[in-house]
Amino acid sequence: MGLSRVRRAVCGSLVGVVAVGWLAVSRPAEARSTFDSAYGFDRTYNAALRLVRLDLGLKVTEKDDKSGYFVFDYRSTDSGNKISTGSIEFVRSPEAEAPVRVVVQLPQMPRYHEQVLVDSLIRKMHQDYGDPPERPKPPPAAPTPPPVDAGVDASDDAE
Repeated sequence: MGLSRVRRAVCGSLVGVVAVGWLAVSRPAEARSTFDSAYGFDRTYNAALRLVRLDLGLKVTEKDDKSGYFVFDYRSTDSGNKISTGSIEFVRSPEAEAPVRVVVQLPQMPRYHEQVLVDSLIRKMHQDYGDPPERPKPPPAAPTPPPVDAGVDASDDAE
């Protein structure tokens, strides 16, 4: 009887170790949520900053308007009010009218927390700014000139 208790304890410990190992590797360190914003850099950055500071009441610990990122202390009731570091980065495209890539990272939290922030930001921009501006359509391509026709008599002249 004592040996079966030891086996159960060892098996239980092994299951616990496997579960902890799985949790440790199940979320890569580079996990993040992204989306493309058609509202432009300034509007997207300002809306995200207002969302984090005012709407969610989180503390911004570092920001760089020119580079396009800010770092904040994220607090969730899911984690017993434990504070973890989060960041939002805004990546401009070389094209002036291209969407801004928004990257939300909460590396110590489950990914759905990042997605909640993304969804909240999208909703906030729509409420504050209305529908996103339409991207200008590229100008139509110049029509190609018709091929030069030698005419019907061209072969007759050659004789």
